[in-house]
Amino acid sequence: MTGDDDTRTYAVVVNDEEQYSIWWDDRDLPAGWRREGTTGPRSECLAHIDKIWTDMRPLSLRRWMDEQPAIG
Repeated sequence: MTGDDDTRTYAVVVNDEEQYSIWWDDRDLPAGWRREGTTGPRSECLAHIDKIWTDMRPLSLRRWMDEQPAIG
């Protein structure tokens, strides 16, 4: 199933590094992932991720970069 013929419901999921993905809503999540709260058709879930995931860097990298001294 691809494109318009995909009628499954998806869930937006996020991991501890604040990386987003989609997962079938009726399936158990893989270890390390949790539901973000948004569900719907694949295209809507992906559009939601595009809107909210504005910084693709993993959380651990963002934290590390914030701790580095400013280069002057």
